[in-house]
Amino acid sequence: MAEAHEMSRIAETEAPRSGRESHAPKHPYHLVEPSPWPLLGAFAAGVLALGLVFFMHRATSLLLFAGVGLVLLTMAGWWRDVIREGEFEGAHTPVVQIGLRYGMILFILSEVMFFAAFFWAYFNGALFPTDEISGVWPPPQIEPFDPFDVPFLNTLILLLSGCTVTWAHHGLQHDNRDAVVKGLALTVVLGAVFSLLQAYEYAHAHFGFGGDIYSSVFYMATGFHGAHVIIGTVFLAVCLGRAMRGHFRPAHHFGFEAAAWYWHFVDVVWIFLFTSVYCWSLF
Repeated sequence: MAEAHEMSRIAETEAPRSGRESHAPKHPYHLVEPSPWPLLGAFAAGVLALGLVFFMHRATSLLLFAGVGLVLLTMAGWWRDVIREGEFEGAHTPVVQIGLRYGMILFILSEVMFFAAFFWAYFNGALFPTDEISGVWPPPQIEPFDPFDVPFLNTLILLLSGCTVTWAHHGLQHDNRDAVVKGLALTVVLGAVFSLLQAYEYAHAHFGFGGDIYSSVFYMATGFHGAHVIIGTVFLAVCLGRAMRGHFRPAHHFGFEAAAWYWHFVDVVWIFLFTSVYCWSLF
């Protein structure tokens, strides 16, 4: 009886410890906690889209500013949670990082489809101009940009930024934080300069947003790309702040890789925009 009582006592003392262990993850996958950011992000994107429509029709700019603010809030909160999960909670295991890489690749492919639609519209109008635009491309009332003015300068800036972000990535792979910080800082500055020059170009354009197929497709394609440059610049600025805090390591830096992939995608799209949308007027 004494022996049975002792075994019962041991089982009772071991039960809480076993219960605690049962709550520990027994797999390398990351089960995401409930988050408000997807819902808020969808709402913010809708407000931003409506704001852009009202702004382009010169109705009001309040919705646009509200949409931008909500998008920035979503980005800040969501990135904060992801950084905490990956850097401090150890949720981004090697298996999870593989899934994140596939997710980023699929996201970039979806962006490729966006721009494929814009290029399709542009080449359809350029190769088969209709009678509404007098059968010529660009339409007679359009004075296109000189491709070797601001557009060419922006091309050089983006190509240089691709080199600087690659320099930063190389430094990270070799555990050279100084190179990472300098490369990212230069990339962020170059991205900001590109956006300022594009805003200057738009301010001095000789045609507006609408009225014909050329101006609609031009502003949609270049403006959508410009939005990607701004988002990529913010993305890289976040990576710069993380690099300065020592978050990235040679074997654990997917956040940086995702930003670099996104930035190289932006570079490649601009090459196609420059050679087709801008340089078409030379022929």
